[in-house]
Amino acid sequence: MKPLEGLVVLEFCQFLAGPSAGLKLADLGARVIKIERPIKGEACRQLSIKDLFVDDSSLLFHTINRNKESFAADLKNPEDLILIKKLIAKADIMTHNFRPGVMEKIGLDFNETLTINPKIIYGTITGYGNIGPWAKKPGQDLLLQSLSGLSWLSGRKCQGPVPFGLAVADLMCGNHFVQGILSALLKRAKTGKGVLVEVSLLESVLDVQFEAITSFLNDGGQLPERGDVKGSAHAFLSAPYGVYQTQDGYISLAMGDLIFIGKTLGVDLTKYSDKQDWFTFRDEIRNLLAEKIITQTADYWLNLLQKEGIWCGKVLNYEELDNQSFVSELQLKQTIQNSAGEKLVTTRSPIQLDGKILTSKKAAPSVGEDNIKIHEQFLSE
Repeated sequence: MKPLEGLVVLEFCQFLAGPSAGLKLADLGARVIKIERPIKGEACRQLSIKDLFVDDSSLLFHTINRNKESFAADLKNPEDLILIKKLIAKADIMTHNFRPGVMEKIGLDFNETLTINPKIIYGTITGYGNIGPWAKKPGQDLLLQSLSGLSWLSGRKCQGPVPFGLAVADLMCGNHFVQGILSALLKRAKTGKGVLVEVSLLESVLDVQFEAITSFLNDGGQLPERGDVKGSAHAFLSAPYGVYQTQDGYISLAMGDLIFIGKTLGVDLTKYSDKQDWFTFRDEIRNLLAEKIITQTADYWLNLLQKEGIWCGKVLNYEELDNQSFVSELQLKQTIQNSAGEKLVTTRSPIQLDGKILTSKKAAPSVGEDNIKIHEQFLSE
């Protein structure tokens, strides 16, 4: 039995942050019902990566909405709104990421919802919180990365700001949302009362940077300064930390005793015996290491370094990753199938409970696919 089995989640969310949280709740056993507009459904159905689609919905939509059900309803239609309120009365959790004011207009804000279900866990995601001049601005991942300073942590000094190659603000916010919801379930178990859970993309993307921001706040306001050599990997860590090119690929070197690493590689770094120099002259040191490392293959250096217990690894692309033995040994992929029989391969939940991997076989539903079943189970009285 999965830990959240028996719990019903109503998901009024679109795009990534909210639905990614719903995905994790579903993986943990909750019954997640997406409330979607009729016909077109949630907007993310048409938001694609590389123009990849499965049935009439994007591969992206299927990726973050597997193992859910779909109930089509028009929240502006009074008759549909009555049905939604009946569902809320029987649900445990409801989530939404509408802009501030939207749920208030239709009478489904937290206080109104408590009159329908006094024990509801009510979760909201916003871009910038509920107050202040930013409250109603669009909360989009790239905009949040740009606003939050995150784009000054990747890449090289000469490049200018470099956004992260994933929707990191959305995905971290979804993780924080799940943490809040699980905490609220515990609080409700103690108090018997409904709980309001609020997160924002801004607060999440700042929390991800707690190390960097804390350094700035306690170091006289010194801004992060990235290295300016190829393979610089961290604005706050000294040499040798970074990625280095070999004859046939790349390896990464993590933190360690620089003098010992240099000796192992055959590079004399004794002039940098003061550890402060490892940061002050990090670009100079990385260049010296790079000149040596490019003379041999990746496997040559890894064998040499790993024998000495030095933290290092090969830099893999997705094709190389997929060929690693641990992918099958740890069952890191799963195959899911939609109601039309179409299959796709995706990742699985990273959580194991009592030695069991959490998997699901169900792909995302079509719009309103579960209306009849949900009517029979929840609305037929």
